[in-house]
Amino acid sequence: MWPIIACSVVAMAIIIERLWMLRTSRVVPDDLVSQVWQLHRRQEINSSRIKSIAEGSPLGRILAAGLTNRFHSKEVMKEAIEEVGRQVVHELERYLNTLGTIASISPLLGLLGTVIGMIKVFAAITTAGVGNPAVLAGGISEALITTAAGLSVAIPSLMFHRYLSGRVDFLVIRMEEEALKMVEVMQGERSKGG
Repeated sequence: MWPIIACSVVAMAIIIERLWMLRTSRVVPDDLVSQVWQLHRRQEINSSRIKSIAEGSPLGRILAAGLTNRFHSKEVMKEAIEEVGRQVVHELERYLNTLGTIASISPLLGLLGTVIGMIKVFAAITTAGVGNPAVLAGGISEALITTAAGLSVAIPSLMFHRYLSGRVDFLVIRMEEEALKMVEVMQGERSKGG
């Protein structure tokens, strides 16, 4: 039971932390691209502004990579954005593998507890015989509790793993759209409203 309890604590911590960190308002702030466009139009983009944009959000880090290379070609800007984007995506996916692992091993830990409990039941049968049903019932009950505990940790962990993975995919698509918009606006291929 202790490994299952430890898994449940770690899973809960990961779920709460990821739900907090993967909020849309934190990852893809509204109007960040339009703010960058206003700064670009007023020619107020400098290294301190770029640093401030990068520190504001994951999308800001991606846009800052493009802004740093704004005097280069569109391809160079996109390459810089893609490079930083890969790092940002890696950070957004942080701990999701651990959560997936917990979802996978929790039922196995429960099954292991069940097997160990059944071994104890059969050991009790060999020493005390089948005459005392209370000993058998207690051992079987103990064995099945570990399976139930493992499943009760695994099911929510798996659900949140799937949800959070989908959330990361959604945020990545939003960041790609915003970064592409900024590149096209700054390269003069799109109007600010488009």
